[in-house]
Amino acid sequence: MSFRFRQLEKEHALEILNWRYASPYDCYNFDADTIQEDLHYLLDSKNAFYAILNLQGKLEGYCSFGSDGQVPGGEYSSEALDIGMGIRPDLVGRGRGKQYAQAVVRYGTKQYRAQHLRVTIAEFNKRAQRVWEQLGFEQVEKFVKTGSEEEFVIMACAV
Repeated sequence: MSFRFRQLEKEHALEILNWRYASPYDCYNFDADTIQEDLHYLLDSKNAFYAILNLQGKLEGYCSFGSDGQVPGGEYSSEALDIGMGIRPDLVGRGRGKQYAQAVVRYGTKQYRAQHLRVTIAEFNKRAQRVWEQLGFEQVEKFVKTGSEEEFVIMACAV
């Protein structure tokens, strides 16, 4: 599978804000009460959001590089490119996560000349953890998000 990456545009961001995931992944749904703030955040170039497009130009997911991929409470002092990623809800659970993650890793490594990569994943999301393990990422930390009871894991990989 081949994908194209483009800086996130307003039409992509609006589509993403309306995506709805089924439980237990509904924690990834954007809040309808904060749509304008979330839209501004997704489109702010300092947050480095990119659309993941199929070869026909249709939005299949998005990713981010940098601080957006970090969760308060985690240890991020070591040098690494943080990656965030989301896949369109109707495409989740079809066994294609590794292909998306590989494409994101390739793009991020090339774009940012990164030598170390890092992802932070909700602890319950074993499916995502398995995807990143298949790419050589290993768990380096488990922590509770500041101000909550949510557990997360940090996984890292040298390129």
